[in-house]
Amino acid sequence: MPRRTATMLASLLMLIALLCAGVLIPVPYAEMSPGPTVNTLGEHGGEPVLQISGRKTYPTTGHLNMTTVRVTGSQYRMNLVEAVWGWLAHDNLVVPHSTLYPDDKSPDELNQETAEEFSQSQESAKVAALKQLGIPVGSRIVVSSVVKGSPAEGTLHAGDVIKSVDGTEIKQPGDVAKLVTRHKPGEKVTFRVVPAKEAAAAEKEKREPKTEDTVTLVTNKAPDDNRAIVGIQAGTDHTFPFTINIKLADVGGPSAGLMFALGIVDKLTPDDLAGGKFIAGTGTIDDEGKVGPIGGVEMKTVGARDKGARYFLTPKDNCAAAAKDTPSGLTLIKVDAIKDALQSLEKLRKGDTAGLPRCKTG
Repeated sequence: MPRRTATMLASLLMLIALLCAGVLIPVPYAEMSPGPTVNTLGEHGGEPVLQISGRKTYPTTGHLNMTTVRVTGSQYRMNLVEAVWGWLAHDNLVVPHSTLYPDDKSPDELNQETAEEFSQSQESAKVAALKQLGIPVGSRIVVSSVVKGSPAEGTLHAGDVIKSVDGTEIKQPGDVAKLVTRHKPGEKVTFRVVPAKEAAAAEKEKREPKTEDTVTLVTNKAPDDNRAIVGIQAGTDHTFPFTINIKLADVGGPSAGLMFALGIVDKLTPDDLAGGKFIAGTGTIDDEGKVGPIGGVEMKTVGARDKGARYFLTPKDNCAAAAKDTPSGLTLIKVDAIKDALQSLEKLRKGDTAGLPRCKTG
């Protein structure tokens, strides 16, 4: 065989071997890409995303889209070829697998965490929207969760309203731990609670709870120090003067909070916030309307642009990263709180695009 032919054949075989190795060898990376966007003012899966009853609502036009990021599954292992292709792809992002799926958490734990974050984002969106509109929102301190095998298991339950601990009224979730840790492990602590079922029935029937229970528990020693614990996590539950349901399945995490809040405000006010325009956005939101940063903002701007968005409401702390590679035809609007977003939407309705607080790279 001629030397040139042999060299070419050897090179071809080596290339084939490298390609096979690239396909077969897993690498510790995961991929993020633009995910679906959903109009909070519209329908998803055949039903309205925002469902409000017991209060007058108003017609809306245009889009206030929440955005998502699609990620490879926790069990999926990319090969070298896929990783290189992802690095080269402009609209995708390859990151270390541990960034999305920490080694100290199981897939079930991560799914539960993102589901809880999504649920909390909905709750905070409702609170922030109603507070922005001056509509009173009630609150109460509840048992958020009970640790399996703890003194509270079987006695206290998630949703129980905590009225007092050792006779001291509870006003903040942190009050519960402070009062419990005044004890030593092995001592008794007394809770006065409204059972979860009674609390839910009273809220539904718009009446005061009829029953309260007194529960005495013996504290345990915390596994990491000498604190006294009973094995519950306290949190805040809100009561609303009318019903607001957010129907959106197969979504997790807290980043839709801002857009849910804006959608609620739009439906409860005669002002048509979007004014027929296609506006998308992202951002966490707390009960006071403060907007927080999210992950994967570059993917979300691409996904919004591809669906037709012209304007993107961007958390202040994500602005610099988003502005480095803004998709063509998309204007990034800086937002630090729900009131900022509402002011920018008003400027858009009036055609004052020059007055918009735009994201900058610096």
